[in-house]
Amino acid sequence: MNHAFPCGTLALDFLGTLRARRNPLPAEKLGTPELLDDWFVESGMFDGAPGADEADLAAALELRESVYSLVEARIAGRPLDVDGGDVAVLNRHAAQAPVVLRLGPGGTRRSGTAAQGLATVAREAVEILGGPDAALLRECGRPECTQVYLDRSRGHRREWCAMRTCGNRVKVSAYRSRHRTGDAPGATAAAGHV
Repeated sequence: MNHAFPCGTLALDFLGTLRARRNPLPAEKLGTPELLDDWFVESGMFDGAPGADEADLAAALELRESVYSLVEARIAGRPLDVDGGDVAVLNRHAAQAPVVLRLGPGGTRRSGTAAQGLATVAREAVEILGGPDAALLRECGRPECTQVYLDRSRGHRREWCAMRTCGNRVKVSAYRSRHRTGDAPGATAAAGHV
């Protein structure tokens, strides 16, 4: 797999295709149309690659960055500029035809174009940003991660996009800093006997 899906929502997992946004060199996970195809298939949106091209990739990156900008505004408590460019980009994508679902002998089949896949992502983003879930938007607390998620935890105190990755890394780092070799109580006592 080329992509990670820690958030449980396609729209927010899609934002995670640009990792470590605050780093000088963020990690772009949609560097080619083929990687965009991989994301669609790995996410379960399509059963087979939709055959994305360079124009689809440019549209995907435009949508991703517009949604991220709108999510940042929601997290910061700023009102959305409904007449602004980011909202227009989101709405334009959301208005496209949806992914095609067909019932066949083997069950449900999902197919369509990259534009239809982006429309599905955009529709979900519209629902999140325009509904009650907007109040649950959070950005991962691990400094190197910029993944956004919905905090549905009890008390809304979740700190990480995923416990098994970022949460674990933060806890291991904290443990190591508390238990450095030179800081361990046994190391100090042993040094006194030399």
